[in-house]
Amino acid sequence: MEEKKQGMGFFEKYLTLWVAVCIVVGVAIGRFLPIVPDTLEKLEVAQISIPIAILIWLMIYPMMIKVDFTSIVKASKKPKGLAVTTVVNWLIKPFTMYLIAALFFQVIFKNIFSAELAENYLAGAVLLGAAPCTAMVFVWSHLTKGDGAYTVVQVAVNNIILLLAFTPIVAFLLGVSNVPIPYDTLLLSVAFFIVIPLLGGFLSRKYIIQSKGEEYFENVFIKKFNGVTEVGLLLTLTLIFTFQGDAIINNPLHIVLIAIPLIIQTFLIFFIAYGWAKAWKLPHNVAGPAALIGSSNFFELAVAVAITLFGANSGAALVTVVGVLVEVPLMLTLVKIVNKTKKAFD
Repeated sequence: MEEKKQGMGFFEKYLTLWVAVCIVVGVAIGRFLPIVPDTLEKLEVAQISIPIAILIWLMIYPMMIKVDFTSIVKASKKPKGLAVTTVVNWLIKPFTMYLIAALFFQVIFKNIFSAELAENYLAGAVLLGAAPCTAMVFVWSHLTKGDGAYTVVQVAVNNIILLLAFTPIVAFLLGVSNVPIPYDTLLLSVAFFIVIPLLGGFLSRKYIIQSKGEEYFENVFIKKFNGVTEVGLLLTLTLIFTFQGDAIINNPLHIVLIAIPLIIQTFLIFFIAYGWAKAWKLPHNVAGPAALIGSSNFFELAVAVAITLFGANSGAALVTVVGVLVEVPLMLTLVKIVNKTKKAFD
């Protein structure tokens, strides 16, 4: 295990820098080679980019093969971590997002944004706040040495609630009686980002152990995927920002102002969940992912719903794009906090 940590150290140490490079490269490609995003946009199913889905599989698969699937059943019998994730994600996060965003967009920045634009920005923030992370959380769990089996259970429970709670929460906070949620996007996202990599990991683990033994699986096969998750993350970010280049370049001041409440919300939710987990004496490898799930967002869903409700060029859609922009640097910061506070949980 010590060799594995050292082998990943250099890459992880400068991961924020690699992320910044990927954002710049992605924006540049979108700006100066528009044929690339135009071509890739045609490869979509229910507003889910197939190239991005493949790269997310590349991120998640190496983690799924490490999961001992018999431990998933055991994890489901430990309710405290699930309680932290569930309560923070669904009874706290959407409402703090609404209050913080309303404070900034409609009060603090009211002389900068028109009332209509502020309302639009508030709507985009609500969509982010009501959509906790589905796929990227496996990366954050991996980087914090989280319990893979427990993270799977946490995300699975989160997705079941997402199917039921997203629409009424958004409808309540936005005062919209009929929110047209793209359920095909939602269901396919769960299938693409949870079911397929989970099934792939299960079948790979079972086949390799049966054919070559557990020692080969643990000492040879798994090590072949060292660094693959991080590379998949960087390629995914490059591709995402290839699509978002114009929105970022054309609205520099608004992007900075929109980012402020999103950043505050992210840190608030993280410390609520992480502090609660510490108070409940949860193990570190459960507490970290529990806090990180709520801190990050299911931005694919938020972007899709914003476009469906308000249009691709709307303020709401722009807020969801800014959510993508700030999320990864923020989450890497939270990952460092989790890793540096491990001794407090020992």
